[in-house]
Amino acid sequence: MTEPVLPHPDPELERLVAARTAELSDMVSWLANSWDHERRQLARQLHDSLGSSMTALTMHLALLTQRLPAEDKALRDRAAQMKLLLGGVIETNRQMQLALWNDKLEFLGLRTALSELVPEFGAEHGIKAQASLPEEDGTWSREHAVLLLRCAEEGLRNAATHAQATRVDVILDDDGEMAMLTVRDDGVGPAANALAASERHGLRLLRERARTLGGNLILVRTEHGGAMLQMTLPRELPA
Repeated sequence: MTEPVLPHPDPELERLVAARTAELSDMVSWLANSWDHERRQLARQLHDSLGSSMTALTMHLALLTQRLPAEDKALRDRAAQMKLLLGGVIETNRQMQLALWNDKLEFLGLRTALSELVPEFGAEHGIKAQASLPEEDGTWSREHAVLLLRCAEEGLRNAATHAQATRVDVILDDDGEMAMLTVRDDGVGPAANALAASERHGLRLLRERARTLGGNLILVRTEHGGAMLQMTLPRELPA
């Protein structure tokens, strides 16, 4: 029996596919960066406008409370309730700002942002969460640092939401030329094609953004059954 003759690849078609793929990759990167910029702007507005107003209201309420008659228990109880409500609004605003944009990343660096994000996430979700970080922060561009932080956030969310994990470790290695961020948990572990699954749009977007910077993203099951999300990024942008 003769083997079927496979058609020769069309060079022009291959060129068009490669050009289209590169175009879509650039578009994904532009959209993601624009989204990050808008989130940063919105977080800053919440801080500068709403946050400042809430701080001023807290001060005014404290001054008014001082002027209330000591014997008027009803008014003082009402003032105390207002103070509690105002405190709740301030905390909600703070959490919204942090969810939109981590200012510590911009002002203090990736290492500080991760060192606070990981234990706070663990305390909030009842998971033992630890971070292993370099002694010094690397000099990364904002785009690199944002992407590494987004990877950590995605891995932590996966550990709490999907993996049913009780422990998660976030590890950042930086040799000066390449950064590797690893999020490892002890949960149920991902499926074989988890990164390509339709419900993993967040991970797929991270992978495409990593590729535009010459890096890569993988999600695999560890030998102990948990999940390992790992992003590698070179310091130098691809030519």
